[in-house]
Order: sequence, then structure tokens, then C-alpha cells
Amino acid sequence: MSNHRFHGWQIVASVFVLLTTFSGLGFYGLAIYLDALTDERSFSTTSVSLATSLFFVVGGITARLIAPLIERRDIRWVIGSGGVISGVSLFLLGSVETEFELYCVYTLFAIGCSLSGFVPGTTLITRWFHSRRAMALSIATTGLSVGGLTLTNFSSHLIDRQGLDDAAPTLGLLYFALVLVALPWMWPSPESRGKAPDGGETTTTTTNTELDSVDYHTAVHSRFFVVTVCGYLLAMAAQVGGIAQLANLGTERLDRASGALAVSALAAASVVGRLLGGMVVDRLSIMRFTIGLAALQGVALTLIGFAESSSALVLAAFVFGLTIGNLLMLQPLIVSAAFGVAHYPRIFAFEQLLVTAGVAGGPLLLGFLHDQSSYRTSYLVAAALSASGAVILSQCGTMRPSPAVLAVSSPRTGNHR
Repeated sequence: MSNHRFHGWQIVASVFVLLTTFSGLGFYGLAIYLDALTDERSFSTTSVSLATSLFFVVGGITARLIAPLIERRDIRWVIGSGGVISGVSLFLLGSVETEFELYCVYTLFAIGCSLSGFVPGTTLITRWFHSRRAMALSIATTGLSVGGLTLTNFSSHLIDRQGLDDAAPTLGLLYFALVLVALPWMWPSPESRGKAPDGGETTTTTTNTELDSVDYHTAVHSRFFVVTVCGYLLAMAAQVGGIAQLANLGTERLDRASGALAVSALAAASVVGRLLGGMVVDRLSIMRFTIGLAALQGVALTLIGFAESSSALVLAAFVFGLTIGNLLMLQPLIVSAAFGVAHYPRIFAFEQLLVTAGVAGGPLLLGFLHDQSSYRTSYLVAAALSASGAVILSQCGTMRPSPAVLAVSSPRTGNHR
């Protein structure tokens, strides 16, 4: 018997909690762990930055490997497994003593975060929403920023009070518990609840997901896909490198409180920027919006490179945060708009895997440049990477939405321009 209630907004709330956990204890948390590991252990900035890069490489590979499974099986098994693995790996983080142990724990953590992170979460949103996808994604992915504001701050204060040894088990248990709370409402598709996307009736809907989606091989060999990947690779290298080193930069130039405050300002701005972006993206050309954000990100990274006071650093981090939330949100939105929903997990996971070269290389590059020169050099190089990404994205050509997207988009979206 079908359930006539539309559960899409419960999906949004559940993904919000999932991404809050993933970002607060994973993505943004990496900057706090870097600071703690270099301060409490004998690890160099370069060695922990390499572990951070390994985290993103392994996470990208894992996401690509699990994508076919997400297409065929109940996604809740994937996400639940990720919650368990992430909790165990965070528990173990407090006991690492050697670089080998550090890399092993970060590898395990990457697998868990990939199973319970961005690809599964955005897959659920793209399945449940078509015409309101931008707004649903903007709300759900705001969890990424809220995680930085709440859980990352909590992690920082807990580690300051107790040290990494005693704080890590609490953080591991917290990761597992939050995933467990979100999991029961993550129904794998609207069809599994007797509905079509956006709450339509399955008996009357005219959308055929398979027919209206671009097949995987056609999508990944298209010029649009290749150029978009190249642009995002550079922009995300700059972004993730800048995030990963921000807390350590603040601690080195000023004090640990300033570094944590800069991370909080970045996360707060990301919330504001993403919600505003979700409201305006349907009124703009999505690619022009993305290009402008990549360029603004370059400006923000330059400001961070020259910031010498707490107020200047926090202001620069706020500008940086305005770009972060939207660039992350726009990537899955671009993929789903251009290629449809049916093969979204594999297409997006493959794009994420390729972009991982930049995501993983960013923290390592900025950490290496810091050890060789200074954080000013690191952040100026990151600014140049982001500006280059904006230039490449401007050459991506015409986005060709799938028929399903054209059918549900308003004429003023600008996505086809």
C-alpha cells in the first residue's frame, strides 16, 4: 500500500544532519586535527598535510567504487556502514604515534566519510527533487557549514581541554550517534514510498528517469564534463588547501583562538552564502555564477595571505566562506542539471574522483610551501589556482540539460545558456 505523504523534506532534514556530521567532524575537522597533531605529537605540518591529502584520495576512490552499489541497493546500508567506520577511525586517531599509524587511520576515516558523506547525501536529494532541487540542495548542504560552526568548534574546545588522546573517543562516538539518528528517514527513492520526485503521483508522472538521463559513458566523454572537471580541480585545490591550513595559520600568526575563530567565520559565511545562492541560482546562469565565485575565492585567499591581525583574518575568512558553500552546492547541481538523475552517482563520483587530484593536492601543496617559505606564499599560490579555475570554467561551452531537467525547469533558470 503506497504512502501518499511526500517525504522529500524529511530527506532534506536527514541529509542536513548527515552532512553536518561529515563536515564538522570530517571535512572541517581535518584542520583542527592537523593543528592538534602538529602541536601534541612530533608530526610536521607536511606529514599531517600528506595524511589529509591521502584522506581525499582514498575518499574519492571509495566514492567511485560504491557508486554502482548506490544505484542498485538501499543507500541506507552504505551510509550506516560509513557511520560505523568513521566512528571507529576517530576513536583510533587519539592513539596514533607514528606516521604509518596516522596514514592507516586517515585511510580508514576516508572510507567511512565517503560512505556517509557528500555523494550518498546529494544522490538522495537529486532523486527526490527535480523542480525544487536547487533549494533542496541549498538547505541540505547548509549542514556542511553548520557542522563547521558547531561540531568543529566543539572538537576544538574538547581537544583544547582534554587533549587529542581523551577527546578522540568522544568524537568517534558522536559521529556514529549522529549518523544513526539520521538514518531511519533516508528512504532510497520517492518510488520506494509510492511517489514521484517533488511529490507527484507515480501513476500520473510523465518523467522516465532512465530515458531522460544521459548515459554514463556519453556524459564523462563530453567536452562540458572534461572542462568542468579541470576548472573545479583547480578551484577545489585552492579551496580545500585554504580550509585545511586556516586554523594552523591563525595559531602560527596569532593564537589558537584566532585560528578557531577564523574557521568559525568561514563556516558562518558559508551558511549565509549557500542559502542566498539557493534562492538566486534559478535566476542566473549557473555557470557564470560558478565562475564568479571561483574568481571571488581567489580574492579571499589573497586577503588571508596578507592578514596580520585577528580582525583582518576573520574578515578574509568570512569572504572565503561566502564562496565555499556555493561552489560545493553548485557542483552536484551542475552534474544533475546537465546529465540527469539515473546515472548521477557514477557520473558525480567519477567527477569527484578526478577533482580529488586537486582536493588532495591542495593541503599538501600549501603545507609544503609553508614549510619551505611561509603561509603568505601558500595562500597567494592558492589564489592563483582559483583564478585559473575560473578562467577554465569560462571555456566549458554550452550546458545541455537532459530532457527531464528541461521539462521541470523554469524558462528563466539560465542553465541552458
